[in-house]
Amino acid sequence: MTTPQRHILFVTGEYPPQTGGVGAYTAELAAALTDLGWQASVLTSASVPAADQPGPIAVYPVVESWNRRIWRLAPQIAAQIGAGWLHVQYQTAAFGMKIAINLAPPRWRAAGCRVAWTYHDLLPPYLFPKAGARLRRYASEYPAARTDVTIVTNEGDRLELAGRMDESGARLARIPIGSNIHALAVSAGERAACRRRLGYGPDDLVLAYFGFLNQSKGGLTLIRTLERVRRESPHAHLLMIGERMGSKAATNDAYIQEVEALIASSGLTPYVQWTGRLDEADVSRALTIADVLLMPYEDGASLRRGTLMAGLNHGCAIVTTYPQAPLPELVDGRDLLYVPPGDPAAAAEATLRIARDPALAARLAAGARAASRQFRWEEIAAKHVALYTE
Repeated sequence: MTTPQRHILFVTGEYPPQTGGVGAYTAELAAALTDLGWQASVLTSASVPAADQPGPIAVYPVVESWNRRIWRLAPQIAAQIGAGWLHVQYQTAAFGMKIAINLAPPRWRAAGCRVAWTYHDLLPPYLFPKAGARLRRYASEYPAARTDVTIVTNEGDRLELAGRMDESGARLARIPIGSNIHALAVSAGERAACRRRLGYGPDDLVLAYFGFLNQSKGGLTLIRTLERVRRESPHAHLLMIGERMGSKAATNDAYIQEVEALIASSGLTPYVQWTGRLDEADVSRALTIADVLLMPYEDGASLRRGTLMAGLNHGCAIVTTYPQAPLPELVDGRDLLYVPPGDPAAAAEATLRIARDPALAARLAAGARAASRQFRWEEIAAKHVALYTE
């Protein structure tokens, strides 16, 4: 029988089959922990279909609103199921921009629970109309020094939080995310057949983008890059893999309309294909057929980006933007190519370099696969176990 110390109750605002990177991350981590002999359960929003959750991970989709009721509800469920840890997977938007979840850790610890908190971003929550940036930032960082363990996914976030936690005694750890899209073994013949099904010939240059669109993802740069690439390579196409918006991203609709308007005004409509929602296997096939994966993040490449992790895992030749914080795990020219954010000329030049140099494309693919070994789920789960058991 699993002891309470080896039973984790994850608290997350989203969970599959809802679309969203934090939910997918939680599902992968929970599965990897069970493979290590731990038990994982999930407390999530009532909008998550409970009937769609097979397997050993118990899902409790009972949170109608992320208000102060969560202060009592989470410890109650933890006690009922024998969980010794409450572990929040935090992204501001996934909790309805409500502040109650941020204030929960000291209350949960007072109720006898151990508390872990993973920051998937450090974006401040909305509080009230005239709340200033300083107050909103305080609310975002409040949990960090009031948990047993705080986890960030990248070095930039670790550096930002480290100075504020020096006096708290709380543990701060950096554990990267992994890819929730597992790479299929695809032969050359299968790859060619998949390209044909999507309408691409052997001489077409297929650029791909993976993930939801919002202003931080560089969608306008993406389209302007395609326009420039087509001046040199008229057989270039852009494959937009996956849904345009996630479950929590309705506010990005205006930005997507702006991207679509640019596609139309640039005469690129025939050369841009949107796949819509795909299952995991079809996402993997779509990534495999790409000649270049173009991810022009406005805020720079980061290990918090699950879409970047998927590209590495699939051995894609990747063009992305310079990171804003140290990223020693990925080396420019070996694992991928970096370009400045918001610079379609540089992105087009890097894309054409790969298209014209098969040896470079092969080196980048090999480098990406090698780099992705750092982000395997079994290793990520093992690092969590080390923190839970210290």
